[in-house]
Amino acid sequence: MKKGILLVLLFLVFSCKIRRGEDGNTSQNIKNQTANFKASHTDSVYLFTSFREPADEGLYLAYSNDGYNWENLAGPYLKPTVGKSKIMRDPSVTKGKDSTYHMVWTTDWRGGKGFGYASTTDFISWSEPRMIPVMDHEPDVVNVWAPELFYDKDLGRFIILWASTIPFQFEKGEEEEKNNHRMYFTTTKDFKDFTKTELFIDAGFSMIDCVIVKRDTEDYVLVLKDNTRPNRNLKVAFASNPLGTYKNISEPFTGFLTEGPTVIQQDGKYIIYYDNYGDKSFGAVETENFKEFKNISDKIELPEGHKHGTITRISNKVLNGLIAKSKELK
Repeated sequence: MKKGILLVLLFLVFSCKIRRGEDGNTSQNIKNQTANFKASHTDSVYLFTSFREPADEGLYLAYSNDGYNWENLAGPYLKPTVGKSKIMRDPSVTKGKDSTYHMVWTTDWRGGKGFGYASTTDFISWSEPRMIPVMDHEPDVVNVWAPELFYDKDLGRFIILWASTIPFQFEKGEEEEKNNHRMYFTTTKDFKDFTKTELFIDAGFSMIDCVIVKRDTEDYVLVLKDNTRPNRNLKVAFASNPLGTYKNISEPFTGFLTEGPTVIQQDGKYIIYYDNYGDKSFGAVETENFKEFKNISDKIELPEGHKHGTITRISNKVLNGLIAKSKELK
């Protein structure tokens, strides 16, 4: 009898090891996470932030019930008023432990030393936009591009990443000195006090558009753009801490001239949306382990002109308010 029980236990352990991938996650874990996510979000939908070229009008929005098909919500909902250029590109939104959504965005193509910030609870009424001068201490900085928000629930802080070029600061490589980007970060708990700006990652090449994805405890993925001239595509790297060190940078999983990734969990898999700016369209891939990627661009539908943004969740109450406002803006 004891021998039989021991054999059963050994079989169960062996089965778990078979299901477990090299990255430490299992397909069943992802399915369980998705099921729990859906159960806790029955009264919510996806919201995709966006902008329209030439980026001088402000924030645009789209929503989706299924994570694949997106309905336009008109716009703009927040006009760009800060920065030298008065533009809004790459709006990144996330929510912390309360009902407030925080948004950061690119304010200048060149010459800016910070990014824009505003907050809202309904995407209609906003706090007064202001600049966060994260690179004010760098007199030669060329730009501050594509700030990206990540809420670190474990420590109750927001991590903000962005790309900047400081000429002659790093090995030149393939890029001109004014296009040799590295990723920087700061953290904050209240968007009033910020930690000192620090280098986030230097992988030896020009990099922009980084997105942190938490899969599990001590299991993080960084989706990044290799911005070197021959590449300009998306890759991934891995770490046990949201601030890195990120290692094992992958081969590209998208084609030439792609950027602006944002990631959701859906149907037991991760979907990575990206701006296919070479073809002036949006694309998407799905993956279970961030090692194999399947192109599902033919399964998604986005409003015409949609550009680089992020996806979050909003309640149906907030959505109803946006639908009503959208009718006024049309």
